[in-house]
Amino acid sequence: MDQTNYEFGAPMGRERQNNDHDITLRGRKQLDITGVKQVDSFDNEEFLLETVMGYLAVRGQNLHMKNLNVEQGNVSIEGKIYDLIYVDQNQQGKPKGLFGKLFK
Repeated sequence: MDQTNYEFGAPMGRERQNNDHDITLRGRKQLDITGVKQVDSFDNEEFLLETVMGYLAVRGQNLHMKNLNVEQGNVSIEGKIYDLIYVDQNQQGKPKGLFGKLFK
């Protein structure tokens, strides 16, 4: 019987590739993000992270960084999470999301 253990989608014993990017949200209270290149800015209402898949804005209330591992590219954020938005520089000025499409 083949038994494979998985952690964030990668088999144990194998190092994560630099281009892996995963988000795990638990109960809108704890957010774990992999593939983070750097934390550009943060306060108790918003984090701006550069990830391997683009910039990610995390918005909420009473946000604070629980864990930061720059070498592995892991960030853990706690607080009440309201939204996660990827900021695409090519889309600036255009309507975004469902409401943006509805109210063109």
